[in-house]
Amino acid sequence: MGALNGKVAWVTGAGSGIGAAAAAALAGAGARVFLTGRRVDALQGVADRIDAAGGQVSVLPGDLSLPGVAAGIAGAIEREAGRLDIVVNNAGTNIPRRSWQELDEAGAEEVLDGNLKLAFHTVIAALPIMRRQKQGLIITTGSIAGRHVGAISGSSYTAAKHGVVAMSHSINLEEMHNGIRATVICPGEVATPIIDKRPAPADAEGRRRMLRPSDLADLVLHVATLPAHVCVSELVVIPTGAVAETEGA
Repeated sequence: MGALNGKVAWVTGAGSGIGAAAAAALAGAGARVFLTGRRVDALQGVADRIDAAGGQVSVLPGDLSLPGVAAGIAGAIEREAGRLDIVVNNAGTNIPRRSWQELDEAGAEEVLDGNLKLAFHTVIAALPIMRRQKQGLIITTGSIAGRHVGAISGSSYTAAKHGVVAMSHSINLEEMHNGIRATVICPGEVATPIIDKRPAPADAEGRRRMLRPSDLADLVLHVATLPAHVCVSELVVIPTGAVAETEGA
C-alpha cells in the first residue's frame, strides 16, 4: 500500500524538470496527481509515463499567472477528486537577458509573473479547499537565489524567489491553526531546461555536477509523507562542493 494512497496532489510546472519528477514520485507513492502547465503536449507526455507505471493522473493545463486560471483549476480538482491534500507549487521561468544592463520592463514582468505571481495565485486557489478539510501541505520550489543575492540568476529572478520564500513562511504563520503546512525547498543548480536560458548555458561537465530533478523529487516525497504534526518550513540543498552564494537558475 502506497504511503500516499487516497491523497490528491496538484503539481504545477509539471511538464518537465522538477515538476515532472515530483509528479511521478507522488503518483508512485499512491497519490492521485493533477498536472498543470502551459504546454499541453509536455504535460501529456508526463501523464502517459505516469499512467504506464500504474499511477493515477489527470492533465489540467493553464497559465497560472492569468487571473482566475488557478482558481478554476483548483475548483475542477475539488469537483473531480473531492479534496486537495498536496500542492507542489513549482512553476517558474527565467530569461537570458537578465542583467540590469539588458533587462527591460517586458523581461522583468515575464520573470516576476512566471515565478512570484503564479505562485501566489496557486496558493490563493488552494487554501480555501484545505481550510475546509482542516489539513493540507503546500510545497513550493524556491531557489538558493531566494536566500543569496548573486549575479548568475539575475535581479528579477532573485527578487521573485526571495518573495516566494517569504510567501511560504507566511503561510505557516497564518494557516497552521487550519492544519495547513508549507515547505519551501531552495535548491542550488539543478539540471533542468531552465538552465538553457542562461546567457551562457552550462556545458555537459557543468550539468553533471548539478543536482538532478530526481533529487528534488525525493525531497518532495519525503516532506509529503511526513506525519501531519511535522512541518519542515524550509530546506536548502546544493550540489556537493558548490558555493551557495554563487548558485542559481
